[in-house]
Amino acid sequence: MELLIVMGLAIAPGIALSVYIYFRDKYDKEPLTALIISFLLGVLSAVPALIAEIMLEKIPAIGDRTFMRAFLGIALPEEMAKMFFILIYAYRKKAFNEPYDGITYSVMVSMGFATIENIFYVWEGGWIVALLRIFTAVPAHATFAILMGYYLGLSKFSSTSRIPLLLMGLFSAVMFHGAYDFFLMVENIPGIWLGAFASLGVGLFLSLRATRIHNKNSPFGVSQNTEMLK
Repeated sequence: MELLIVMGLAIAPGIALSVYIYFRDKYDKEPLTALIISFLLGVLSAVPALIAEIMLEKIPAIGDRTFMRAFLGIALPEEMAKMFFILIYAYRKKAFNEPYDGITYSVMVSMGFATIENIFYVWEGGWIVALLRIFTAVPAHATFAILMGYYLGLSKFSSTSRIPLLLMGLFSAVMFHGAYDFFLMVENIPGIWLGAFASLGVGLFLSLRATRIHNKNSPFGVSQNTEMLK
């Protein structure tokens, strides 16, 4: 029974945040099948990310330096793996028909990744780790995803800046992910771990702003408002 509760705590936050982002989409919600597949692809994305992390850690310039390991050894391969699965599946779908969808699909993939990662951490650390990660690591992964998804949504409907916007999405996710991990990985500076909460706070602020902007500028919302004025 205790194991079931702990595993429930490991799985619940990713699903809860996925549902939250789904209902934040005010005008044209995505097909549930596509969302479930995206979530499962996020679980799958953990495999290439882990392989890349193991390989990168063997490079002394990365594995032996906390800053490099946080940004290049962990954040970069994880966010690249997530983006890869978004691009090969969700980004190409007809249902991806407004900028907010970039956020929706990015979060679904990221929450799949965060959930399988959470299961492994909680399996080893128990319910205390599960409770801590409900308020830290899982929301952090959601903010990385929203920031990436914001730019993915812009790039999808850009005729001139698609690649730069995709790169900006990856860059944003890697920067916030790397900063969060770096502050938690440094052990010889007392109190530096508080930087992780500061970066998470900034990420949450920017994420909420990103969802508001894409909802406000949704072509479906504009068309509905136009119809009401006729």
